[in-house]
Formats: sequence, structure tokens, C-alpha cells
Amino acid sequence: MAEERRFLCAPGLRIEAEARLTELRFDQLNAALVKIEATMERLERRLWITVYGVVGVILAQAAQQILDVAL
Repeated sequence: MAEERRFLCAPGLRIEAEARLTELRFDQLNAALVKIEATMERLERRLWITVYGVVGVILAQAAQQILDVAL
């Protein structure tokens, strides 16, 4: 079996370090995107709750006016 040995030199170590750094940056970027997506989902949920609330109030007022006219 031939064991593969890598030649360690300054440019090779630099490239390896830059690759690790790039991987860390992408991991941090992905984590930030996950947080942003979660925040957007919560915001969207709150928006829909607000929309349903406004529609509910409008329908309640319309029903109240119909009942006032009927009586």
C-alpha cells in the first residue's frame, strides 16, 4: 500500500487555511439565513393574524349594522 503524503509548504497551507475560512463563512451565512427565515415566518404569521383580525372586525360591524336595521 502506498501511503499518500502531502507536501506541506507555505502556499499549500495558505490555500488550506483559506478553504477552511471560506467553509466557516458559508456556515455562518447559512446560520444567519436560517435565523432570517425563521423571523420571516413569524412575521408572516403575525401579518395573517392581523389581517384575519381586521376582517373579523369589519364583518362584526357589518353584522351589527344588519341587526340594528332589522330591529
